[in-house]
Amino acid sequence: MKIAILSDTHDNVQTLARALPGLRDADVVLHCGDVCSPFTLKRLAEGVAGKPVHLVWGNNDGDRRMLAEIAAHAGNVHLHGEFADFTLGDLRVAMSHYPAVARAVAASGQYGLVCYGHDHHAHEERVGATWLLNPGELAGVLTGRATWVLLNTITGKVHWHTV
Repeated sequence: MKIAILSDTHDNVQTLARALPGLRDADVVLHCGDVCSPFTLKRLAEGVAGKPVHLVWGNNDGDRRMLAEIAAHAGNVHLHGEFADFTLGDLRVAMSHYPAVARAVAASGQYGLVCYGHDHHAHEERVGATWLLNPGELAGVLTGRATWVLLNTITGKVHWHTV
């Protein structure tokens, strides 16, 4: 399975548009928070139409009521709130916007994949058998690099993308 992981879009629709062709190659898309505005979530949902999108809240997701409405009407967006715990095939996945939460969850050994965002710094680590991934920021405003990750669970490879 190919899992696209992104975070911290911060309404940068230009970098989102550049990432969409690669995101469409994934089987599922995970967004670790800070989409920010409803129009950005709508573009993501429409841009990967037919692919499931799993989303957690970030600290800059402003109009949560409208974001939840967009998610509900999109048909492919699963809004989990502050924390996500779900399975993709045989892989148990956890998502949080926050690094400290993600690190603690990864250390539990109960998940195959834990992903997070918030600090905008791309990070890849194995904690026991768990992938701990921060895709960096799709916005590209704090680090100067707009990044996202494609995890191939069949090959075990993590592919970093800069747009």
